[in-house]
Amino acid sequence: MPKVKIPRKSTFIDMTAMVDMGFLLVTFFMLATKFRPDEPVLVVLPSSTLTTPIPDKDLITITVSKEGRIFIGMDNPKHMSDMLDGFITRFAPNIKLNAEQKQKFSLQTSFGVPAKDLSSWLKLEPEELRRSQPGIKWDSIPDKNELFFWVWNARLASPRSQIALKADGETNYPIIKQVIQVLTNKTIQGHRFQMITSQEENRMAGSKPKEK
Repeated sequence: MPKVKIPRKSTFIDMTAMVDMGFLLVTFFMLATKFRPDEPVLVVLPSSTLTTPIPDKDLITITVSKEGRIFIGMDNPKHMSDMLDGFITRFAPNIKLNAEQKQKFSLQTSFGVPAKDLSSWLKLEPEELRRSQPGIKWDSIPDKNELFFWVWNARLASPRSQIALKADGETNYPIIKQVIQVLTNKTIQGHRFQMITSQEENRMAGSKPKEK
């Protein structure tokens, strides 16, 4: 009895739906991803075992470098603009900035420049803006402490924002102490601030002792 030949058919799989799904996922991640903002200085965080989360919005960040340079930043351009206007009005009315300079300031994620240098600093190109930052001036006397007035006006610009201190693990303690005194001032705060650290277990995981 002759064998029955089964007719061959070409295998065709419609991939249109799969391709559409791939593009949708790529588009979603592009729109939902929040890129890490440029930072003016590299900070090596001290380790900690605490796991208190830091909010990803409505945040005032005080950064202190290893050398003791101090920076302040806010995550909202409108709040940055309001902080600048309040600082000039209440502390440095002699500083004159044009609309372009104020707009450039509002787009910075953080900055660290003495008040007297603000005008000349905001005339620099974007790459120079990041590099030319000696740090905000601070003093033990509140009336002369520019950091005090920046933080105060940041709180007035965004009363709901929380304050986070991001300091290098090798920064001299007297500088950190001065910054903490500013952040705990009742005129500014009214509630505690948070300290940004790295997780102890992550640090220890990469330094396991070798077996003999």
